[in-house]
Amino acid sequence: MIEFRSVRKEYPGGAVAVDDVDLTVEKGTITVLVGPSGCGKTTLLRMVNRMIEPTSGTVLVDGQDVRDADPALLRRGIGYVIQQAGLFPHRTVVDNIATVPRLFRTPHRDARRRARELLDLVGLPASLGDRYPAQLSGGQQQRVGVARALAADPPVLLMDEPFSAVDPVVREGLQDELLRLQGELGKTVLFVTHDIDEAVKLGENVAVLRTGGHVAQYADPDSLLAEPADDFVTSFIGRDRGYRRLSFVDGDGLDPGAVETVALGEPAVNNGSGWVLALDAERRPRGWLPPDSAPDGPLAERHLVAGGSLHTRGAALRGALDAALSAPSGLGVVVDEDGGFVGVVGARHVLDVIEAGRGEQP
Repeated sequence: MIEFRSVRKEYPGGAVAVDDVDLTVEKGTITVLVGPSGCGKTTLLRMVNRMIEPTSGTVLVDGQDVRDADPALLRRGIGYVIQQAGLFPHRTVVDNIATVPRLFRTPHRDARRRARELLDLVGLPASLGDRYPAQLSGGQQQRVGVARALAADPPVLLMDEPFSAVDPVVREGLQDELLRLQGELGKTVLFVTHDIDEAVKLGENVAVLRTGGHVAQYADPDSLLAEPADDFVTSFIGRDRGYRRLSFVDGDGLDPGAVETVALGEPAVNNGSGWVLALDAERRPRGWLPPDSAPDGPLAERHLVAGGSLHTRGAALRGALDAALSAPSGLGVVVDEDGGFVGVVGARHVLDVIEAGRGEQP
């Protein structure tokens, strides 16, 4: 557990970065600090590993004041991930990951073996272990950065905007990977971001900070979106907070309907009855055949219009509504956990489920 008790940071000249913050990060959870630039997010984070010392107040990790610990020893026991990974360019991937275990005098062979195990844990092939950081993509470098932070099996993990320097597709994959790892490892994670979507996706609790280093609101994501504390929080969250809340609305009430389908490689002519969904040999959706289409020869990918996003059955309603709105046919494609086709839903279908849920509330 991490505790901030009446923490303040004032720099020479009178600039206040953090002002009287009281905050508790529960053990085994992800807590996200979010807010505009200059609101003190990174300052708070770096107080945990004593890279920044508070002017007043106390920071505790598992009940121990961090000021009572040797800074170097403290940092070795806390994982730290930053933007662009911060890897040593002259060391191989394996040796980068093995850095902290070697500082703890773990034998070289054991440290490298652990490093290769962590490559697999963060979803990287073992073949990358002998490469240098410059030979990796940005997303791969960030995964190595996470692996290095986990190398000494620290109970606490600090993450300072670790995914902000990569493209949106890679960023989403890294977020999913972090959630998967947290499900396996159960670390106490303090995560800094300026992106409210990232905050509500990752955080079990979210602290919104305002300029001047004040905590404007600290709540779980659903409560934050449902009941912003004031105009600042409402403005920071954005106008589409109702849509974001659908990430926390159970999708079990959806009952996908049927649609005409056709298999790739088979002759297919759409006689104008509507959009036809094309499936591969494993019955995974591949795209839509538009009305009045007359493919020349067997149906192939080139004959299809790209589909929208896919909704996994049972997942939150936000995914279902997005699938319906993004599909050229207006029909969101629902799949099972293996990606196999289940059925389709329309936006009106999703909205009806939302309204029915509201009617059931006390």
